[in-house]
Amino acid sequence: MGSPDAFAAAMGFAIAVGLAAAGGGLALVLFLIAPACDGKRRCTPLFDRHFAHRGLHTPDRTIPENSLPAFAAACEAGYGIELDVQLSADEQVVVFHDDDLERACGDPRNVADLSAAELHALRLFGTVERIPLLAEVLSLVNGRVPLIVELKDGPRNDALCEETVRLLDTYGGPFCIESFHPGVVRWFRRNRPTVARGQLSAGPDTFDRQRPPVRFLLSRLLTNVVTRPHFVAYRHKDGVGRLLLRLVRLLGGALVGWTVTDRDNRERCLAFFDVLIFEFWRPPVPEQRGE
Repeated sequence: MGSPDAFAAAMGFAIAVGLAAAGGGLALVLFLIAPACDGKRRCTPLFDRHFAHRGLHTPDRTIPENSLPAFAAACEAGYGIELDVQLSADEQVVVFHDDDLERACGDPRNVADLSAAELHALRLFGTVERIPLLAEVLSLVNGRVPLIVELKDGPRNDALCEETVRLLDTYGGPFCIESFHPGVVRWFRRNRPTVARGQLSAGPDTFDRQRPPVRFLLSRLLTNVVTRPHFVAYRHKDGVGRLLLRLVRLLGGALVGWTVTDRDNRERCLAFFDVLIFEFWRPPVPEQRGE
């Protein structure tokens, strides 16, 4: 599958040739950024509530992010859950955000270099909580609220997709997937087309590890041509994507805003996006929204 840089660079030449041939026409831009035509319809049953970012964790970290108590709290409050998955060294799907363990566990090693048992021995933010397996989270949630499962970009993306799908195929609750890596989203388009899929994106600074042309492709949603996502999840504060997001909506896609905190203009975000990924505040739950 390769890195986002390699993936986007490979399609960059074809897009550039197409743009030159079309004189940069609007029709070609619409073709490139278009979502799946049934995107909004596919996502509506899932997006009936907002999603707690890495669970309903607390600013003081007494309930840590991506922990079983954070997921339990989100279920009890009636919120959907956004969570991150990646592979351990022994190819277990673990729920954890960062590539390395320094911020959350005070350990400089990488998640991908440790077994699930070694990861389980660590503590999250100095609490008694441990890094959970996706299987544990699915058992805990048990269909009570919808899930957004973000697949992190790593050295074994194909294996991560396969192992995540193996677990989700037998899960009875509502879920969708998303990723920053277009190759991951494309994998689901080809191998699980009935699963609602989302393209994560943001302004160019989010992709500072890639070369400028690749940052442009990823931040302007031009990789949608090969992924055809049902929804786009975009960093809400990045104005560069606002026009593109409006076009995605017009073309049938759903819009998710991330990550909206208590310091942001929440009313503006609620008005613009179909659903929010949030933390450190309590948006309306379905009953309050009159749904």
